[in-house]
Amino acid sequence: MTAPLMETSLPGLRYQGKVRDTYDLDDRLLIVASDRISAFDVVMSRGIPDKGAVLTQLSAFWFEKVEAVVPTHFLRLANGAEADALPFSLPPDLVGRSMVVRKARRLDVECIARGYLAGTAWAEYRRTGAVCGIRLPAGLEESAQLPEPIFTPSTKVQSGHDENITYAQLEEIVGADAANVVRLRSLALYRFAWHYAMERGIIIADTKFEFGQTTTGEILLIDEVMTPDSSRFWPLDGYAPGKPQPSFDKQPLRDWLDVERHAGRWNGDAPAPKLPAEVVDATSKRYLEAYRRLTGAELSV
Repeated sequence: MTAPLMETSLPGLRYQGKVRDTYDLDDRLLIVASDRISAFDVVMSRGIPDKGAVLTQLSAFWFEKVEAVVPTHFLRLANGAEADALPFSLPPDLVGRSMVVRKARRLDVECIARGYLAGTAWAEYRRTGAVCGIRLPAGLEESAQLPEPIFTPSTKVQSGHDENITYAQLEEIVGADAANVVRLRSLALYRFAWHYAMERGIIIADTKFEFGQTTTGEILLIDEVMTPDSSRFWPLDGYAPGKPQPSFDKQPLRDWLDVERHAGRWNGDAPAPKLPAEVVDATSKRYLEAYRRLTGAELSV
């Protein structure tokens, strides 16, 4: 396990997100995934070793696997070779966590496909019997599989919480044509990945996609794809509806922060308390296990 990488410093920084640093390469972008981790909209002061490599390499795995299903922005994993065509040298510690992609204007929505009733969808269903305006059968349990996958978009905001929206609201934001494209592609991607993951012992309960539009109007799948940061991965063995499920993601971190908050040691705002080593280790192991199960290989770092 390597020491977590929290910051990058290359020429041409365009945008720094909670996890990724994006560098402008004219008609392309270099996206570098750090080991930063956030929970409850707060970035932790301590990172998760190898997390950025998991996110990048798992995304690359999916981008290559789904290219026959939808067009994507992915070009290659950056490894410092001449083929990267970078205007600078790629530091060794960024190899394995960097990818070169086509440039596209991000659509300001989150495109969520759900096959199971969990998270905010479960909370909304209990209140209204529907999710994002989609009426669901009565009497469903928490974590229950839905009769068929549903598309539930949400807003995308720089700070604070994203909010679920209806399909009609999505059309108002991105236009009717683009809304139809991202809905169909999100559901197609989810169904494809769900079948693949089930054969490897993982249930993809729900997942978030992002799309961008090129200057020619082409809509591309962008950002990350079906990683522990953007998806709810449950182990197939032991799946039991009617309660929350264990997951291959940052759940150990969330659980620990919940304890700190309820004990009055954290008020929910930045800065968050420093993560103990056992929480860091447990979270890292979850990310690595998801990678191993889905790709059938060990992470290359």
